[in-house]
Amino acid sequence: MTPPKFMGLSGRPLSLAVSTVATTGFLLFGYDQGVMSGIITAPAFNNLFSATLNNPTMQGFVTAIYEIGCLFGAIFILTMGDLLGRRRAIMMGGMIMVLGVIIQVTSEATTSNPLAQFVVGRVIMGVGNGINTSSIPTYQAECSKTSNRGLLICIEGGIIAFGSLTAYWIDYGASFGSPDLSWRFPIAFQIVFALIISIGMFFLPESPRWLLTQERWEEGSRVIAALRGYEIDSDETAAERAIIMDSIRASGFEGKKSTPYKALLTGGRTQHFRRMLLGASSQFMQQIGGCNAVIYYFPILFQQSIKQSHNISLLLGGVNMIVYASFATVSWFIIERAGRRKLFLWGTVGQGLSMVLTFACLIPGTPTAAKGAAVGLFTYIASFGATWLPLPWLYPAEINPIKTRAKANAVSTCSNWLYVNPPRNGVTRASLTIDFRFNFVVVMITPVMVANIGWGTYLFFAAVNACFIPFIYFFYPETSRRSLEEIDIIFAKGFVEVKSYVKAAQELPLLSEWEIEREAVRLGLIDEGEGRKGSLAATGARMGAGAGAAEKRGSSADEEAGRTVQEPVELGTKEA
Repeated sequence: MTPPKFMGLSGRPLSLAVSTVATTGFLLFGYDQGVMSGIITAPAFNNLFSATLNNPTMQGFVTAIYEIGCLFGAIFILTMGDLLGRRRAIMMGGMIMVLGVIIQVTSEATTSNPLAQFVVGRVIMGVGNGINTSSIPTYQAECSKTSNRGLLICIEGGIIAFGSLTAYWIDYGASFGSPDLSWRFPIAFQIVFALIISIGMFFLPESPRWLLTQERWEEGSRVIAALRGYEIDSDETAAERAIIMDSIRASGFEGKKSTPYKALLTGGRTQHFRRMLLGASSQFMQQIGGCNAVIYYFPILFQQSIKQSHNISLLLGGVNMIVYASFATVSWFIIERAGRRKLFLWGTVGQGLSMVLTFACLIPGTPTAAKGAAVGLFTYIASFGATWLPLPWLYPAEINPIKTRAKANAVSTCSNWLYVNPPRNGVTRASLTIDFRFNFVVVMITPVMVANIGWGTYLFFAAVNACFIPFIYFFYPETSRRSLEEIDIIFAKGFVEVKSYVKAAQELPLLSEWEIEREAVRLGLIDEGEGRKGSLAATGARMGAGAGAAEKRGSSADEEAGRTVQEPVELGTKEA
């Protein structure tokens, strides 16, 4: 019997198709991040939307209002994501973005208020992006193997830089065209990416983990087999399905189609609340660290802080995006070797020192010293691209458990688009309170800060980055090379053994599927009788007879150092 297929594909080719469509969603996200930077001060744009001419506050508003739409999209997934599913949510997000683009590019001077129409289009576009950025990392994480989950989601996060790079150079090229072409074409080009996302997802499978939480056993097994290249009735398919079901049971919400909001606030062995906060804090720190002050307004920063012409500023912005995209690929090669914690810490130090260099070189106010500030902006975007760009999309998707993953990841995305304060006495749809979105605030106030306090803008961001270091060091456990179910064990171990979750992750060796079940029983995540109902026992007997081999996830250096795994042999099945 051959493995089941989607789009005529199974195994590695199908996984590649899933990653390609998912990555396109973040390519579009990056494109939209960069596209307004070259348009917002363009003469043709300012002539049509006269309120933006020489008005930093209105320029900030028109750019940042997109973020409010993103917030609404993330809240939609927070409320409806579990019921809608990953696949349908992503298709919906893509089509909403198409609608938003059409509304923007059809703004005309003949209408009563073209700026209002453009702003509405920006908000609608943002809703679609908020839906996709809340859903795509979860979908990718739940469809990926342990061995390449970090790489694939880092590629998604890193591809944001390539989207911004594309937008910058399309902006620059279009600036030499007709007045309408100079701003309408760069915005309209987003439709290409949005259609790839929506049409591609129509033919791809739903997340197997979401299907199993919905008690759609046969469909879940079929998708697992298709993604891994197994036969649908094989022991390998049964083993992977069983370990996912253990995780669902451990969550305490088995049999519920949608996870209740109160689940986000639970502690105990599952530590849902802590894990949600860890994921959300990474998104929050990404935004408040100053990335959008550089990405959205690089040409404006060069014009106002370093006193370059609009054309030279656009050109340097394009060069900056080449640096951004180049360094965004760094994490692809080191994410599993270096781990999440080290990259978070290295990136924070790099960003902070870059901001120190920038503000220090702007203090003298001379053209020569300002060149040093330009270097600081380039090193900032290099540090950000290599670390803080992809990591906050990866960490929430893997740190949260299966039953709260959709809602917790949506909260993380909300903290990207807005700072969310869950009330202390429980969460309901009506009681979710919102202070104000830091991404929106950063994008909104950056041109105002540059105009009024100059180099103090960069001093502020340097100080903010310095505050990140102790928080990451003491609270962020390492998740590199762990299966999603192993991460559940880390938090249960920390709670039961009353120790730091960072230390629990450091002490816990890499586990086989059999060992994950053993630890889940030992730590009280599941009852022994609730295990895999014989499926792994059968697999263990088969493999004990010599039919299988242990999967080696540690590096050769680990093996030489004497890393051992307790119990006779890893009884987990080898991932294809």
